[in-house]
Amino acid sequence: CRRCMQCDAKFDFLTRKHHCRRCGKCFCDRCCSQKVPLRRMCFVDPVRQCAECALVSLKEAEFYDKQLKVLLSGATFLVTFGNSEKPETMICRLSNNQRYLFLDGDSHYEIEIVHISTVQLLTEGFPPGGGNARATGMFLQYTVPETEGVTQLKLTAVEDANVGRRQAVAWLVAMHKAAKLLYESRDQ
Repeated sequence: CRRCMQCDAKFDFLTRKHHCRRCGKCFCDRCCSQKVPLRRMCFVDPVRQCAECALVSLKEAEFYDKQLKVLLSGATFLVTFGNSEKPETMICRLSNNQRYLFLDGDSHYEIEIVHISTVQLLTEGFPPGGGNARATGMFLQYTVPETEGVTQLKLTAVEDANVGRRQAVAWLVAMHKAAKLLYESRDQ
């Protein structure tokens, strides 16, 4: 490349070319000056990235620092599969390799993350005086390999305070953020 892919500046002796470590495109120093951690590509120290990639990398870093721990530790939910009327109490957590959603109760299920097609946060009301709606559950749609059609799953935070409703709500919010990051990274 002979010109910056952002501002179209011509590269020469004074205007050096740099590569964004995330997208690989060529930029001048001014358009590729941010140094941000890039854990998903195994860079230990912060690396040079263009402004667009740096924004995504910062969101990912926040996710790795905060939400990932919540997803790995899991939470208790009432889980309803498909059109079933009877929910089952299960612990839902992300696998250590971050590729599966484990559901453990009387039975055990593993849902491969790449097969999840829809993630919808279920909310309830608005608190007095304004603010955000309260997360109460999550609706997931996914495909099961070697079968046709889409399977549905509903997670509902358990109302019993002894079971850890706060942990379940934190898990729901973290899973919602994870889904957003996955969809944003697919678009790049």
